[in-house]
Amino acid sequence: MKAKVYTSKGMGAGTVNLPKQFKEKENLQLLAQAIRVYEDKRHQGTSKVKTRAQVAISKRKIYRQKHTGRARHGAKSAPIFIGGGVAHGPKGIKRELVLPKKMKAKARSVALSIKARQGQVVTVSSLSKIQKTKDAQALFDKIFAKEFKDKKPSQVTIALADANKDRAKVFRNMEETKVILYKDLNAFDVFFGGLLIIDKEVFEKSRSSRTSSKSSKK
Repeated sequence: MKAKVYTSKGMGAGTVNLPKQFKEKENLQLLAQAIRVYEDKRHQGTSKVKTRAQVAISKRKIYRQKHTGRARHGAKSAPIFIGGGVAHGPKGIKRELVLPKKMKAKARSVALSIKARQGQVVTVSSLSKIQKTKDAQALFDKIFAKEFKDKKPSQVTIALADANKDRAKVFRNMEETKVILYKDLNAFDVFFGGLLIIDKEVFEKSRSSRTSSKSSKK
């Protein structure tokens, strides 16, 4: 699997071989499970109402049961009265769904592989040379013109290498753009992130680490 490479000026610079993370078999069931967990964790669970037992109002019976000609009522704290409790409202309970580490990693690989097969992954070299937001916008415009014929994607995700994490300030003010470190990407970010632009240094660092590990074993 390959992805196109662009320079920081938006010029084409060939292709790069994507690592094995982008060659995972499609597993939509696992991907759906991972997305459900991530969405659940984004839910704050802070919505809460008071029941009739919790409202600050008198709990005495408002009038006698019989011989008034009126409907039978108990306390003013009943849900039918203004200022009373709420029946069947949210209770502020936060569910905790858990996804094991191996499943998280595999779900991320599945999402990356789907993006790569759809042609929604490009890489940019020398991102450290981009110093201003207007330069970043010029880069985006050139990539969009070549990849999408001037049709801007609805969402863009920038995955930076650790060495270039300070470049996040250049991209963060751009519309519909999310900036994140590549190591922090998850299946949700990738699948719903639109066009995925990856810092080329991510792959260069991973290759150098693999080479050093092989040499140390020898």
